Amino acid sequence: MPRHDQTIALVTGAAHGIGRAIARHLSREGASVAVIDLDAEGVAETARLVQDEGGRAFATGADITDMDVLTAAIDACEAALGPITLLVNNAAFTDAGNLAGIGLESWHREIDVNLNGTYHCLRAVLPRMQARGGGAVVNISSVNAVRYFGNPAYSAAKAGLINLTQSVASEYGRHGIRCNAVLPGSVRTDNITWTIRQQKDPQIFQKLARWYPMGRVAEPEDIAKAVSFLGSDEAGYITGVSLPVDGGLLAGMNVMISEFILE
Repeated sequence: MPRHDQTIALVTGAAHGIGRAIARHLSREGASVAVIDLDAEGVAETARLVQDEGGRAFATGADITDMDVLTAAIDACEAALGPITLLVNNAAFTDAGNLAGIGLESWHREIDVNLNGTYHCLRAVLPRMQARGGGAVVNISSVNAVRYFGNPAYSAAKAGLINLTQSVASEYGRHGIRCNAVLPGSVRTDNITWTIRQQKDPQIFQKLARWYPMGRVAEPEDIAKAVSFLGSDEAGYITGVSLPVDGGLLAGMNVMISEFILE
């Protein structure tokens, strides 16, 4: 029996990259998948890819920072596929920059999408899960939540997701709802931030790889596999956990060791 044959998953930020990979991976493991993104065309393409592979999918464009719009989108997802049993909060946004350079509007936008948007999704879905006797949530945080690698607004919001994850795990465990977080490091995706960086430096991923003990940056599928596990019954007694999926980045600074300490 496939791991997720009884799962109806909602994946936010699924128009491309990590979100698309999560949706496709869950579908391959048996899940019906609802996908939401501000990019309506991109998320429709994700649903088409799932369907072309024999899966069941429904797509809708929505802004997770607008509670009314989001609630209507989730209503549509459940009408099409059935009650959501797994929520994957993947939608994210960053303008990069540093504290001195980031504008006030950009700061608020990043907090609004990365933290408040996730809260909106939880606020919409948790009561439904509670009424049905349980469910699972996986929040996509980041290694930036526990170390400073730049992008201060994004990092602050992703740090907030760790505590929000613990809050849900603590308050909703008695209702049969688990909540965990995944902390990716650098992931090779086609999003606009990486596209701009690759235009400036085509060797950016090769340069980043030297900082990772496993010698490479992640592929979106690496994150999708971790999400699938945490969202499954195999992780049935795991909740409140923040799992780095980072090739060992947080474990130690290999470059510093090899170039300074051992030298």
